[in-house]
Amino acid sequence: MTRVLVIEDDRQTAEEIAACLTASGFEASKCFDGPAGLAAAKSQAFDAITLDRMMPGLDGLELVKALREAGSQAPVLMVSALSDVDDRVDGLRAGGDDYLVKPFAPKELVARLEVLLRRHRRSEVETRLQVADLELDLVRREAYRAGKTIELLPMEFQLLEFMMRNAGQLLTRRMIFESVWEYYFDPGTNLINVHVGKLRRKIDGPGLLPLIRTERGQGYMLHAP
Repeated sequence: MTRVLVIEDDRQTAEEIAACLTASGFEASKCFDGPAGLAAAKSQAFDAITLDRMMPGLDGLELVKALREAGSQAPVLMVSALSDVDDRVDGLRAGGDDYLVKPFAPKELVARLEVLLRRHRRSEVETRLQVADLELDLVRREAYRAGKTIELLPMEFQLLEFMMRNAGQLLTRRMIFESVWEYYFDPGTNLINVHVGKLRRKIDGPGLLPLIRTERGQGYMLHAP
């Protein structure tokens, strides 16, 4: 479930935002002042934050600056009664991702959060795949099983990446051949069988729970127990 932190000093407004988010399928947590909100945002993982612009102790601008300086990349929707262009620009320049002026329709707040979340997820670069205790580092082009490095040839790495991205799904020999080798599938070739066999010997070593499963007459599956 997507977790949203609501930082708002007006308790009624905070409750209304949280109720709206909960009704839309989010998990909402509330903080009623800047210092508490900053502590919560630093200590827990939230997918997004709604942040009041004016709060006692630590205002929204100071708070979002502190979050960005701490390395937080969570999208922040600033919410404020300050509607001047300069106020909105200040909020965005401080590190906010969007700015919503009070009063607002609850469905607009939800829609803006959904847009921010989609944008944020598209911008995240996937660098690692994991299935059970099998890991694939896509940047270093390295594979690990139970913490130990597995030496893979380039084609074996591509084959394993394809299987891990489709873990739990039956992959026919045609699907593997045309996706990994990018050639038209020749039903008479045993290329897939040979490469999967070699990969299995490297991945499913002695004493390890087998992850690569053969579906007789159909294909293969990387299975996560």
